[in-house]
Amino acid sequence: MNYEIESELDSYVDAHISPEPEELHRLTRESFLRLTNGRMCSGHLQGRLLKMLTQLCNPQLAVEFGTFTGYSALCIAEGLAEGARLVTIEVDDELEDFIRHQLESSAHGEKVELRIGKALEICSEFEDGCVDMIFIDADKREYPAYLQEAARMLRPGGLIIADNTLWSGHVCDPAYAKDPQTCGVREFNDLAAQLPGFDTVILPVRDGISLLRKCINNNI
Repeated sequence: MNYEIESELDSYVDAHISPEPEELHRLTRESFLRLTNGRMCSGHLQGRLLKMLTQLCNPQLAVEFGTFTGYSALCIAEGLAEGARLVTIEVDDELEDFIRHQLESSAHGEKVELRIGKALEICSEFEDGCVDMIFIDADKREYPAYLQEAARMLRPGGLIIADNTLWSGHVCDPAYAKDPQTCGVREFNDLAAQLPGFDTVILPVRDGISLLRKCINNNI
């Protein structure tokens, strides 16, 4: 598919899904204006998907590995029921003020607890099986370790969502065989495909989104 057709399809999709909330549109603009890697924002399509998956999963407690600007956190929070909460973890403390401003400016921000630090250290505080939904979108080199920790934390019937699991096609490109981030995503995908007690699917949406549902009684 050439770039022009792909761009037209992206525009077509955006025009035929639920509209992007104004606060998230503004957040994206601020991210591009104030940060060097604003393109890392989840964006309209993925944001609406995150909201819908959250509504379908109906978690009381959700956890996010990698907050960045807070776009995905606010999409998840938008889908949360009253009384439910999201713990979002960001390692880059220089983003803290930006993130907190976005949360405080949103009607959904009160559902979100921001934690600054390393995800694997913070997640060790969570008991086994106490989390209903987990979104992974952080350091790709740590993806295999994130998956193991997420699988431990997740309750039966819960959902893991992982972003960037096709990694711009690098996962099947021999030229990236030794790239640390690509290796991390590949190992994650290999582990996910064989993880006992989980059903796994990769959606070719944007840069690849994996869904892993923890089976109930390892069967359903």
